[in-house]
Amino acid sequence: MTAMLDELRGAYIDEVSIGQTAIFTKTVTETDIILFAGISGDTNPVHLDQEYAAGTRFKGRIAHGMLSASLLSGVLGTKLPGPGCIYISQTLNFRAPVRPGDTVVARATVLSVDATRRLVVLETLCSVGDTLVLDGEATVQLPKRPRENPAA
Repeated sequence: MTAMLDELRGAYIDEVSIGQTAIFTKTVTETDIILFAGISGDTNPVHLDQEYAAGTRFKGRIAHGMLSASLLSGVLGTKLPGPGCIYISQTLNFRAPVRPGDTVVARATVLSVDATRRLVVLETLCSVGDTLVLDGEATVQLPKRPRENPAA
């Protein structure tokens, strides 16, 4: 059981350093947009109705900005720092639209580490090709390292 838990754990604070980077990549599908609309309740026609969206400044349907932003959770919760970290805060700046069929690369890079409070601040970016679609910063708290011999 302990070996399996070790495989599922993310980094402890002493295993994270400034400059570390990880990515999560996803191609946004029609199904993703429809499901996200259902989950979030955001049924804005710019996401769901091509005729309506064609008349907007985007000239066509776009994915929810928060759908792209949610991919950052994929990076943080599975790769860096990984399982066990807890999201504390996130800032977001939406820079460009994501369209159905676009492949989004979500990237997190460690900016600072507060070992005493087990807090890590990361730069968070999402891009489609060479286009930055969102940027921001996330703060996460890492789990405590368990005692080596709790019975002692």
